[in-house]
Amino acid sequence: MAYTPRLKEHYRDQIRPQLMEQLGYTSMWQAPRLVKVCVNMGVSEATTNFDTLENAINELAIVLGQRPCITRAKRSIAAFGVRQGQAIGCRATLRANQMWEFLDRLFNIALPRIRDFRGLSRSTFDGRGNYTIGIDDHLIFPELSYDEVEKTRGLSITIVTTAETDEAAAAFLEALGLPLQAA
Repeated sequence: MAYTPRLKEHYRDQIRPQLMEQLGYTSMWQAPRLVKVCVNMGVSEATTNFDTLENAINELAIVLGQRPCITRAKRSIAAFGVRQGQAIGCRATLRANQMWEFLDRLFNIALPRIRDFRGLSRSTFDGRGNYTIGIDDHLIFPELSYDEVEKTRGLSITIVTTAETDEAAAAFLEALGLPLQAA
């Protein structure tokens, strides 16, 4: 028997029927569902020290469960001391079971560990049903220990859904467990 993540089962058994009734959908394929989760981490010190980038990649791999790829500068920017093709960060795209497992850990373990956390802003929906979270400190993930991390870094997490409106996406993500601020 194949393994199914806890959040995916909860979506399939309870959330999807509830959303269909709440949003007035007649087919289960109209109900919003997850497409992918994109995680990006910029490493500004990578232009001078490649070891910092390797450390950031290893830390992100521990959190995500897969090794991220290196992102390179598309063009030179003299003000930032960046040359075209130079390594400046890392990114990863999560799909299928890894995506569901990561979101379950993010919603239930990592986000509540943020100091003075009162919910995420509703203003970062993009108008097409996708939601972006900016995290200042990647140490909120319990997989990382304070002793092994040389520097705290920020990361950006984008949750891509099939929802056509921000309202449908907000209802979907709140039902999954995303802690949004009250409207």
